[in-house]
Amino acid sequence: MAETPRTLRLSLKTRFLLAAHSFGIRAASRSDHTVNRSVLNIFDPKAAASAKPINGVSSFDDTIDPTRNLWFRLYAPTSTATTDALPVIIFFHGGGFAFMAANSKSFDVLCRRLAREINVVVISINYRLAPEYKYPCQYEDGFDALNYIDGMAFENFPAKLDLGRCFIAGDSAGGNLAHHVVLKACEHTFSNIKIKGLVAMQPFFGGEERTESEIKLVGVPLISVERTDWMWKAFLPEGSDRNHSVVNVFGPNAVDISGVKFPATLLFVGGFDPLQDWQKKYHEGLKKSGKEVHLVEYPNAFHGFYCLPESPEFSLLIGEVKSFVQKQSSLT
Repeated sequence: MAETPRTLRLSLKTRFLLAAHSFGIRAASRSDHTVNRSVLNIFDPKAAASAKPINGVSSFDDTIDPTRNLWFRLYAPTSTATTDALPVIIFFHGGGFAFMAANSKSFDVLCRRLAREINVVVISINYRLAPEYKYPCQYEDGFDALNYIDGMAFENFPAKLDLGRCFIAGDSAGGNLAHHVVLKACEHTFSNIKIKGLVAMQPFFGGEERTESEIKLVGVPLISVERTDWMWKAFLPEGSDRNHSVVNVFGPNAVDISGVKFPATLLFVGGFDPLQDWQKKYHEGLKKSGKEVHLVEYPNAFHGFYCLPESPEFSLLIGEVKSFVQKQSSLT
């Protein structure tokens, strides 16, 4: 269980950015569990794709299904000296299933840096959001995106892709989404995609129980019990509770995955994240199911720290993901 961390030390700039983001989410979240998108857009600046390299990375948008606003942004490193095909990270953004987008500036910065520093192609998926589109829409979009990418030729892109070295990644709600997309993908035969690993960055799981970290970590950046309760209510079908199998994945209604050929998982947990106990339950559940999982804990990290490049843990996370990609890519 979580121990009470010491004081979280943040720069004035970081505190301001976190406060602005939290204010925007609160202002856009209505009491009836709907979202004021006009208000939200003020606090969620977007970044355009850029074929012209920015810090050694080009980006391009491609539409999968315009009726669902299902599309992706591909990030290709241009500074690499090799002409070999690069591993692929398919990334799902966070935001409690109700907020943010693939072109949100914070995720654009994150994906660009992942592509440049790990030397991979990153494909960031834009999926439908709750409450306008509740479960299972997000999971359907995620899996459909994989099928679409599996059938693409990628002939006109600046970097060669090796879909045989494919990693599924996500942060927060995107980490939850990544888990369930991988689970469904395990039952499917792709033409080109071979999933070599799952990268779960502080994944958004929960349950009816109140964990020690949820109770003790009050007033920390971005996450509170009230906020996560609101997000689950906006996301889940009417009449469902937080012990739903997609929320409490190893809880009372869990699906047995012991017989599933699930890939190796790299799991990140932060000491100032109220969700950490649920993430550790996820770690334990994967291990008990016989799955390979590597837990990385940052005692001084808050939820979503990777969206702020000045966070000292940011570079550590990049290094861990790079090592994981290299190791899993080398396995046959």
